[in-house]
Amino acid sequence: MPDPRSMSVKLMDIYDRLYTAYGPQYWWPGDSKFEVIVGAILTQSTAWTNVEMAVDNMKLAGCWSLESIINIPEEELASLVRSSGYFNAKARKLKAFADHVATHYQGDLNLFLSKSPTLLRDELLSIHGIGEETADDIMVYAAGQPSFVIDTYTRRIMDRIGMTPNAVRSRYADYQSVFHSFIPQQIQLYNEFHALWDRHGKDVCTKMDPSCKTCCLLDVCSAGKRIMCGF
Repeated sequence: MPDPRSMSVKLMDIYDRLYTAYGPQYWWPGDSKFEVIVGAILTQSTAWTNVEMAVDNMKLAGCWSLESIINIPEEELASLVRSSGYFNAKARKLKAFADHVATHYQGDLNLFLSKSPTLLRDELLSIHGIGEETADDIMVYAAGQPSFVIDTYTRRIMDRIGMTPNAVRSRYADYQSVFHSFIPQQIQLYNEFHALWDRHGKDVCTKMDPSCKTCCLLDVCSAGKRIMCGF
């Protein structure tokens, strides 16, 4: 078990460096809790620009409420969200979410999101098509509950820095526990830190040819030091 104080200091040092480099990220894009949730479902395995096109199509078609998602034929909804990829599956996921809230909460999204963090996350995961990352996106950005989001960018940077959880096969929960255990469980901190990991992963710590020379984390990154030394 790592020393709690040293791990906390390391994580907050990384946060401070990323914040200094990029500033506030103003996440999540969305004018309402409903829009955040739709975006969280549609952004699975695609770029945000594709999600924006799908959202615009839904709005133009008047399909912009839980009720309208329930009432529209699945094929039509799939056509509206085509730009987001895997559109048939995503249409089913949107319908499953809308049906769940309508059936169990009389369509009251605020009532659903007001559940305690543990109960809300478990219930989100019980809905068709809602995995851990999507559930945590909804927890943080729609419900305002501290549940750190782990995605491809976070895993990549943590692995390169040398912060892979001490597990034979690290799972989502193993990565998430690093943040839940060693930094304050504050919604604004979780919000901004996740957004900054993603910004760094897209702009600098890319999958191929990372820009290690300009990386604000280079001196604490095991992989970056090896790359710069030519190993």
